[in-house]
Amino acid sequence: MYDPSHLRTFLSVAQTLSFTQAARRLGLRQSTVSQHVRRLEDATGRQLFDRDTHSVELTEDGEAMLGFARRILEVHEQATAFFTGTRLGGRLRFGASEDFVLTRLPEILEGFRHDHPEVDLELTVELSGTLHEQLAAGKLDLVLAKRRPQDPQGEPVWRDRLVWIGAERLRLDPDRPVPLIVYPPPGITRALALDALQRQGREWRVACTSGSLNGLIAAARAGLGVMAHSRGLIPPGLVRVPERAGLPELGRVDFVLVHGRRHPSAQGAADALASAILASGDRLHRPPRTGLG
Repeated sequence: MYDPSHLRTFLSVAQTLSFTQAARRLGLRQSTVSQHVRRLEDATGRQLFDRDTHSVELTEDGEAMLGFARRILEVHEQATAFFTGTRLGGRLRFGASEDFVLTRLPEILEGFRHDHPEVDLELTVELSGTLHEQLAAGKLDLVLAKRRPQDPQGEPVWRDRLVWIGAERLRLDPDRPVPLIVYPPPGITRALALDALQRQGREWRVACTSGSLNGLIAAARAGLGVMAHSRGLIPPGLVRVPERAGLPELGRVDFVLVHGRRHPSAQGAADALASAILASGDRLHRPPRTGLG
């Protein structure tokens, strides 16, 4: 009833909230993307997106279709692999940024390992900047991380806004330097936060540095300072810093998938994992169903 190619296009538009970005991701013309969405809406008899010249948003029916589309495509891919006898193997070196420690990425990786048991999956969790460096050095095959400023590489998974967060009881003194909780260099969020403060002419000091997201969260919960963080990934126990604190806008950040040099043994597995992540992009940044130790 539902064409898999139309469902893939729908998921890409839903994840990027942009027909233009979805077309770029899929290697299609924008008119083809619009046609796929229109045909899927005709098949469902429902409007899946509210769109005008400025924005694209999912309708309630569109939100419902997300889950159906993921499951349909998952079963379709499993059936294709079964009847074609395709079994992936080899070693896959996958890097994920610290941002995803408290998300549902582990569930996605568990599903990938279940579907492809012969793939030797090697996971590296690091700062986004470090992962990009390791990818360039040929030490990783696939990376899920923040896009570096002015870097065109990467397949968008989703875009989010960076915000300032801290403990609810924290109060900033406007006459004193802003206490910062940051990743060490080459952390991308660190660089964006410092650039924003410098443009505003606001003084700052580093109150805590940690390469671990859990370390940063602990410092923030203790009230040591503020940290720049993705709006969609705010950890429990922390809140957005009120606008009255006068902190500068941080702008948006893109989370992307970047492939490394194409090693034949890892290419198929990297493509399969990238597809699984892209198909799950809308739920990737939600909290896991159970806590992580």
